[in-house]
Amino acid sequence: MEVLSHRIAWSFITLLLIIAVTGGWSKVLSALADLKILAILGATTLLISTNWLVFIIAVDHGQVLQSSFGYFVNPLVSVLLGAVFLGERLRRLQIVSLFLAVAGLLILALSIGEVPWMSLVLAVTFALYGLLRKVVPTDALTGLFVETLILFPIASVYLVGIGATGKGVFPSSHMSDNLLLPLAGVITAVPLLWFSAAARRLNLSTIGFMQYITPTNHFLLAVFAFGEPFTSSHLAGFACIWAGLLAYTIDAVKRSTVRES
Repeated sequence: MEVLSHRIAWSFITLLLIIAVTGGWSKVLSALADLKILAILGATTLLISTNWLVFIIAVDHGQVLQSSFGYFVNPLVSVLLGAVFLGERLRRLQIVSLFLAVAGLLILALSIGEVPWMSLVLAVTFALYGLLRKVVPTDALTGLFVETLILFPIASVYLVGIGATGKGVFPSSHMSDNLLLPLAGVITAVPLLWFSAAARRLNLSTIGFMQYITPTNHFLLAVFAFGEPFTSSHLAGFACIWAGLLAYTIDAVKRSTVRES
């Protein structure tokens, strides 16, 4: 919770500086005055804060591999949401990819003996976040600033509370902590700004396709940097996901070729 609170607080400060430099206050006030926009951004705030928290828990508990699995599934959930809510047509190979994703989740659940809740929460919350950010009528910077503005008071109260009881780690005697926690704001805010901007310009399925990069990096870190066990069951589950992503990629390439011709 302390890491999450720092992530929220420093993200807010980073975005506050960007808003001040770019002169975006009129857009912020306009968004805050529109109840519909505020309601949607309230929902996206809940989704992204839940996503952040579960990801931090996964890393802290040595479950980076499960977080990788969740973010591999996420693009396929985006495809499904695009079809259900935005009328984006599901083609044959996309349907195959979704079935393969479900098979991969089932294999992972059987291998760990329980529902892979971290994978599911990470996949669903970020896919829903992308869906809502695509339809909310506000720009990326304004939307993300309002999200962090909603969370900032809660995070601040928590940090002040644990600081008063002596349980907080910031400021720390270790310079690395004093640098890394504030940098979490920049590392959080900048990619989310880019993501939100892309969500308004691209098909949700296209956004999902580009999100293969993150889980690939998570997978490599989990296995080769953190030494998490990678069993035959993990291999079978990931194989289904990778096959699903391959099917989706082939479909995307074919569609792109048709458009160009």
